[in-house]
Amino acid sequence: MSAQAARDVIYFACAPTDGSPTLQGLAALGWNLRRADSMPAVLKILRGHPGLRFAALLDLRGGFDARDLAAMAPVLSASNAGWVACVQPDQLTQEPIRQLIRDYCYDYVTLPCPELVLSTVIGHAYGMASLSPRALDVAPDSNDGMIGECPPMRALYRALRKSALTQAPVFIAGETGTGKELAAQAIHRHSSRHDQPFAAINCGAIAQNLVQSELFGYERGAFTGAQQRKIGRIEHAHRGTLFLDEIGDLPLDCQASLLRFLQEGYFERVGGHEPIRVDVRIISATHQDLRALIAEGRFRADLYHRLCVLRLEQPPLRERGDDILRLAENALQRYASEGRRVIRGFSPCAIHAMHTYEWPGNVRELINRVRQAVVMADGRLITASDMHLADEHTSMLPQTLEEARNVAECAAIQQALRRNRHRLIDAARDLGVSRVTLYRLMERHNMRRPESETSDAGAA
Repeated sequence: MSAQAARDVIYFACAPTDGSPTLQGLAALGWNLRRADSMPAVLKILRGHPGLRFAALLDLRGGFDARDLAAMAPVLSASNAGWVACVQPDQLTQEPIRQLIRDYCYDYVTLPCPELVLSTVIGHAYGMASLSPRALDVAPDSNDGMIGECPPMRALYRALRKSALTQAPVFIAGETGTGKELAAQAIHRHSSRHDQPFAAINCGAIAQNLVQSELFGYERGAFTGAQQRKIGRIEHAHRGTLFLDEIGDLPLDCQASLLRFLQEGYFERVGGHEPIRVDVRIISATHQDLRALIAEGRFRADLYHRLCVLRLEQPPLRERGDDILRLAENALQRYASEGRRVIRGFSPCAIHAMHTYEWPGNVRELINRVRQAVVMADGRLITASDMHLADEHTSMLPQTLEEARNVAECAAIQQALRRNRHRLIDAARDLGVSRVTLYRLMERHNMRRPESETSDAGAA
């Protein structure tokens, strides 16, 4: 008899209800019921049995607070648990509950529900959880090295989890420095290929005349300097995963060779004639717009459709809200020992600057700036100046609502004046105020009028 002869099902109710669903008969149907009175209790069960798989019933009949979803998400995302929602029929009209079921549950049942039907549904969820090669780390602060709890990142974690269960090619779109290779590694780590090689190649960092050799390898004597056979990255990743970073920089002749390999499943080394069959999953990524490259004739449309079966979006740092400070604090903790003194955190001006800066280099740039600031900072708190983010706004941070309104009002006037080349009549029209009101606001903020406007007013 196996170590888990009776299949395990966890039951958790989000709020007190009139009674649990009819569960008494599940034992006779082969289920071992484990009740949990909180999400931490569910987490304790999952962590305590990392080698087992569970079906899990999430009873939503007592109500569900969408604000608690962020705390629940890491537990609901654990791949060793297949969740089934228990709802009342009228709850399916509530968007937060509909979204929770769509994003985290394999199925749902409306109660009351016959035991045989309930057993069949949770059996499906249990079976889907059993297909996972191994359990994800369900620690709330661990997502395969990726840090973030903003909605775009939570959506990315869900997409990574789903992508890991398939063999389809994945394309990861995102700006430079957003962590596309981390996402590719997460897919590989939680896929059925996790114990096989993960090979990565940056198509933009290799000379164009060498890309073909790097991908497919070459035979001895294939060209001058080829003194022995070399195995290419594709062959090296046999039975594993090949990550093609910056795929948009791949030369057109290599695109044709890669397309043929994806279609046929085999290739020939440079200078060779023997077909080599390789079983490899392709994950590709680029910061470029491949559709635009296709329109320009720089990327093959047929290759794009082969690579972009599953498309994931890596959000830019500027759109990640509070994650910016989370990432900065993590980088500070990682590199704190490199500084001359103990750094206790970030000053208000640094926090303000981090949230207003555009971050063209994304997470990579943020980490570099924090690491530099740890070494160069003179105080106990890292300032905007230490991170080289200081500007005219960070030097005068508003501390009250009145000051904040004044800063925003002044900025709006300056932008309107710049847009309209300092023509006050046009700027006032843009701002939705009269020219007299604009005069008064500019005087209050000690802003000079354009000379032409001043002379016009004097003449009047």
